[in-house]
Amino acid sequence: MTGGERRPTAVRGLIHEIEGHLLVAAAREEGRTAAARFTAPFDWLSGDRRREVEERFEAEYLALARDSWQRTAERAGQLRGDYEARYRALRRRLLAGCLLGACAVLGCVGVLVLARG
Repeated sequence: MTGGERRPTAVRGLIHEIEGHLLVAAAREEGRTAAARFTAPFDWLSGDRRREVEERFEAEYLALARDSWQRTAERAGQLRGDYEARYRALRRRLLAGCLLGACAVLGCVGVLVLARG
């Protein structure tokens, strides 16, 4: 168990929300930087047009980032379910093996005790 798992649910929720805002702020800044690089060679654009293109570029950049995050989150959920199912199956197999081994040992002990007696 890590330290984050011991935190109260409200605190974890607040931390996740702050992380989300920081991710969006970073993506916005990346979008602005990419938009400025994109429009830099277009000397013929007026200031207003340049800002409009940069705003559209930034909006598209954020939409693509959001879609990517959504796909990543969905895939992580699928993988988590797969791994949890696999873990439960392995745990059941291990328990069955231990019980079978214990029964075998008890059976051998019983046979030895009856053979002595």
